[in-house]
Amino acid sequence: MTGHYVALEGVEGAGKSTVAAQLAALLARRGIYTITVREPGGTSLGEGIRRLLLDGEEMEPWAEALLFAAQRAQLAAEVVRPALQQGSWVISDRSVYSSLAYQGGARRLGIGKVRSVNEAGLQGVWPELVVLLRVPAEEGLARQEVPDRIGGQGTSFQRAVAEAYELLAEEEPERFWVVDAGRPLGDVVEAVFEEVCRRWPC
Repeated sequence: MTGHYVALEGVEGAGKSTVAAQLAALLARRGIYTITVREPGGTSLGEGIRRLLLDGEEMEPWAEALLFAAQRAQLAAEVVRPALQQGSWVISDRSVYSSLAYQGGARRLGIGKVRSVNEAGLQGVWPELVVLLRVPAEEGLARQEVPDRIGGQGTSFQRAVAEAYELLAEEEPERFWVVDAGRPLGDVVEAVFEEVCRRWPC
């Protein structure tokens, strides 16, 4: 028996954490065993790397990309793969697609190069469904209370991230589902839940 792996993606302030938590709660009410994870983080190693990435000093783009890939490989091996193998659903606040958009696209390292690095570490643990919460960069940034290192990169950077996400969604339409996250939160959560249940009985 295997579970399902759903990732919430989007620019800063799109609502990923909130939607992930509420989606997991709705699935749990249907009797579906669900775990939530976040990136960066989710393991002891990952939380340490999270502090470096979000609260540390500026770093070279490839150092940033490789740190993200390292924490993700650990999360996949320690948490995500075992959960899926046991039949659990995994709802993730960010995933490998964040690195493709942020480091591959906005940092201009190349989406293909960043994908290759992560593929090596993930060994096939890849989101089945990516829910892209679409919101203008300016609106997302305005929602932030205290920006972290990456969230404080500014509007131009976030616009580049948004453009990369749109490109990824166009390239992988079978995996991506895009929702207008500028709507009221309850409407967004309901729409995401309905799409998940359309794909898999819940």
